[in-house]
Amino acid sequence: MDSTHALLGLLTTGPSHGYDLKQSYDRFFGIRKPLAYGQVYAVLARLVRDGLILAAGEESGAGPERKRYEVTSTGKDRLSTWMFTPEVPSEYLQSDIFAKTVIALLRNDDAVRVLDGQRAEHMLRMRELTRLKLEADLMHVLMYDLALFHIEADLRWIDMTEHRLAQLREEVLA
Repeated sequence: MDSTHALLGLLTTGPSHGYDLKQSYDRFFGIRKPLAYGQVYAVLARLVRDGLILAAGEESGAGPERKRYEVTSTGKDRLSTWMFTPEVPSEYLQSDIFAKTVIALLRNDDAVRVLDGQRAEHMLRMRELTRLKLEADLMHVLMYDLALFHIEADLRWIDMTEHRLAQLREEVLA
């Protein structure tokens, strides 16, 4: 996930402080990996440097002074370009599962064991995500669904590869 564009997008909803941006990021995008405060302020500094946001002023309170940030028109344009440019689907041509399977075959080791272990791990994750969906709001349900669909595709690949192991072994060892 690109935290730079996510923070820029959050700022387009209105001026905000770094602390509030971190809270919003974690709420919407940081369910498994919240941003560190240092990371938030490093991204904000780069956005200011690049002219995509500006520090709109500082406020004093009980703690240290807080900078308020807002998006520039250049930042809004950059965000729109990013939002409406389709992502290239991730390529799994060099996935670890594939590499482990081929290496197992090259070593004349148990490739079925590799695939079975990975299948079991995928199933555990699938059960965990399905359990989390039961009590989640719609935003998180959709996020879990995306992960589940990727896991289902991996499981189909594992099954198909297991059925083709004899042929793959011949090709790898040729």
